Amino acid sequence: MTAVTPITTGRRPPAGVSRSRRGRTGWVFVGPFMAVFALVFLAPIAYSLYLSFFRDQLVGGTSFVGLDNFQRAFEDEQFWAAVGRVLLFLVVQVPVMLGIALLIALALDSGRLYGKSFFRIAVFLPYAVPAVVATLMWGFIYGTRFGLVGNINEALGVSLPDPLSPSLVLASIGNIVTWEFIGYNMLIFYSALRVVPKSLYEAAEIDGAGEWRVITAVKIPAIRGALVIATIFSVIGSFQLFNEPSILQSLAPNAITTYFTPNLYTFTLSFSGRQQNYAATVSLVMGVVTMIIAYAVQLRGMRKEA
Repeated sequence: MTAVTPITTGRRPPAGVSRSRRGRTGWVFVGPFMAVFALVFLAPIAYSLYLSFFRDQLVGGTSFVGLDNFQRAFEDEQFWAAVGRVLLFLVVQVPVMLGIALLIALALDSGRLYGKSFFRIAVFLPYAVPAVVATLMWGFIYGTRFGLVGNINEALGVSLPDPLSPSLVLASIGNIVTWEFIGYNMLIFYSALRVVPKSLYEAAEIDGAGEWRVITAVKIPAIRGALVIATIFSVIGSFQLFNEPSILQSLAPNAITTYFTPNLYTFTLSFSGRQQNYAATVSLVMGVVTMIIAYAVQLRGMRKEA
């Protein structure tokens, strides 16, 4: 029997041409994102780096100063005081916020909470309130003259501590941020809990594990990735703290200084002090500090997960 050779109707394109065509097709899809990424992310960083090497002087105009602005930033006590303030804010506020969000997510996932849908929406609703509106609302609540605190003092004849005093204003800002973002983090944790395989719960039940044991040995390890992501977002958000102290500054001018947070300090340098070059330098240093700490948190979470 004679083998029949199949008849081809066309030629296969050369391997190099095929790879080139695939490469062009890939760039068609990736190109728009890369263009936007370069425009809104890489270009501002490059321009800030360019500004950081110069200084605008009244006499002589703009002159190249090399690394002098960076040396000034490392010796700037106001800048590092702002960094220490947001670090304290991070260490206290982030665990409290994420802990409350995790407890609410576990309560919703347990199936023992009545009105679960309403409760979930109610907890998430503050996140839908713009930060400016939320800060103004809480600022008037904190007021000792015309706010809720002042009304309580007058009605009950007591003297509650001023939430906008220098010693309590950071805690008051932490309360506002916690109120705003508990629902956001709760939704992350709750979504992660909903996709945990039911077989893990069944295995734990067979082993005789109680509810608390299921939470610590099954649920929390299963959503460790979501915990790490929420922690990283919260760390970055803490270092970017700006809206709340900026808005409360008019209500508490003696407690919130122009260098209360690094972002507020940068804003003041740039728009009030007309020191755009030094402001760009402070922004770059703060970006590196944020990146290092966020990366350390990510490595810590990955090592625990491994």
